[in-house]
Amino acid sequence: MHDDGHFDEKVAATYDDDGMSAPEVVDPAVDLLAKLAGDGRVLEFAIGTGRLALPLARRGVQVEGIELSRPMVARLRAKKGGAEIPVAVGDMATTRVAGRFSLVYLVFNTINNLTSQDAQVACFGNAAAHLERGGYFLIEVGVPPLQRLPVGETILAFDHSETHWGLDEFDVVSQNFSSHHIWLRNGRFERFSVPFRYAWPAEFDLMARLAGLTLQHRWSGWKKEPFTQVSDKHISVWQKVGG
Repeated sequence: MHDDGHFDEKVAATYDDDGMSAPEVVDPAVDLLAKLAGDGRVLEFAIGTGRLALPLARRGVQVEGIELSRPMVARLRAKKGGAEIPVAVGDMATTRVAGRFSLVYLVFNTINNLTSQDAQVACFGNAAAHLERGGYFLIEVGVPPLQRLPVGETILAFDHSETHWGLDEFDVVSQNFSSHHIWLRNGRFERFSVPFRYAWPAEFDLMARLAGLTLQHRWSGWKKEPFTQVSDKHISVWQKVGG
């Protein structure tokens, strides 16, 4: 793995082409994040190309970011207003920036990019260290789809079209998995794989407790839809109750 993680220039160049920047996707997230932030400063872990940070900043929210991938940061800075958002290049589990924040958030399954339990625990600790008392840490992440995995099988398809096939390959012992993407581009097949680690909501709650954070909310979507036994993702919000 190179210094920019798995998100090199080739990945960054097409990162915004997946439809996740559409207003119907972004606006509900920005609404909720802005409400949680109040009048305080906001820190985004894995800020990427600024899909959420830029619209937050346009609402007058003071946003900063941490991002491992320099090509992703370059894409952010090339956008209107992107150069005005301070970004520290580094690992979100260990990189520190100055000051305290009313909200730290980490979205789009990116907690799974930390492929060990220790790294995920460290990420929660780093979030707590950046929060002011009463501040919130929010993550958006999928619920592991193991109910769909037949006994003894390890692979689930998550996408298929004439030009793209997506397969998740699970190791249920280690809680690690890899997402494999196969594209047909210009008559040629291209493959891209990324390793992840999944965790259940209860495990994230324990990580939060170790960091001095208390669960306040858990929804299945940005419009505060109820989280149920059939939800495929959760948006969880923990609060720092101590100093």
